[in-house]
Amino acid sequence: MKRYGSLWPRVVDFSNLLAASRQAQRGKRFRENVLRFNYRLEQELHRLQTELQEKTYTPGTYKTFEIKEPKPRLISAAPYRDRVVHHALCNIIGSIFENSYIHDSYANRLGFGTHRALRQFTRFSRSSKYVLQCDIKKNFPSINHAILKTLIRRKIKCQDTLWLIETLIDSSNPQESAIEYFPGDDLLTPLHHQQGLPIGNLTSQFFANLYLNGFDHYVKETLKARKYLRYVDDFALFSDDLAFLTDARLAIEQYLATLRLKIHPVKSQCFETRLGANFLGFRVLPTHIRVRAENLRRARRRLHRMQAQFAQRELHAVQIQRSLQSWGAHLKHGDTWQLRQQIFSDLVFRC
Repeated sequence: MKRYGSLWPRVVDFSNLLAASRQAQRGKRFRENVLRFNYRLEQELHRLQTELQEKTYTPGTYKTFEIKEPKPRLISAAPYRDRVVHHALCNIIGSIFENSYIHDSYANRLGFGTHRALRQFTRFSRSSKYVLQCDIKKNFPSINHAILKTLIRRKIKCQDTLWLIETLIDSSNPQESAIEYFPGDDLLTPLHHQQGLPIGNLTSQFFANLYLNGFDHYVKETLKARKYLRYVDDFALFSDDLAFLTDARLAIEQYLATLRLKIHPVKSQCFETRLGANFLGFRVLPTHIRVRAENLRRARRRLHRMQAQFAQRELHAVQIQRSLQSWGAHLKHGDTWQLRQQIFSDLVFRC
């Protein structure tokens, strides 16, 4: 396996840091912390560059908040200057790992994403009798730091770049408890492992994807699963052979144990595709694709909140228009023409 060195000069190059700052501010350029950074952009980037070159750079403190939908999760927001560093790093190391991903890994990759994953899921579902659909239990809180660093070192040998990567990993703030036991553990083993990546970081998404890259290859090349895809911690295998999927589940559980991960015991199931499968907010049926009822309820609640915020002049018409256009474009990936007509024709915003 080829290992890459001499990456550091590209990571700390001023043009890369400048490009990273532009990427980090997308959709956020008028926030106070971004405006403050951009007011002295050149000086801030030079200071960041110096700290990285001299290895005095230290990640700042995360701001955390909890979201309730679609499920309770702790979200961590890194300081803006740290997000610039995250982009600068991923700009350089991204292509190194991109070449090693399987075709049907869809998260955190340019040109892939949820809608492309949904289309492939639909094709696989409609050409197969059974599906084994799995969800990794507490994926981000369970990622083991030592294992992650070992996987990264298999591809990167540049010591300066590894210093930055490990600095970011080690600076992860505490996540929700994810204590699990695996073969060979004693009572205290889980407490000795550093684990968990903050949900919300670009680097966390990137590291989580490569953490499961070897697993993807195992499913495709060792288990010989012809129809397999993964989006973050959700993955599915399709087949006309129920016994194959039953055996595959056992093998998958054994492999994931080497990464100190487990599949969710309730959300991971094998069933006939004709019954319909939930994936990325849609329900995929043999003849059509519906929006999941729970997703629709959440969307209606968001619309009501937007109407109230607009009435209180807390939202501008342009913001509402962009949000509605984005949601409408998302709905078009299902068979939702009548639903869209029903929702948008009756939607009124009043000051």
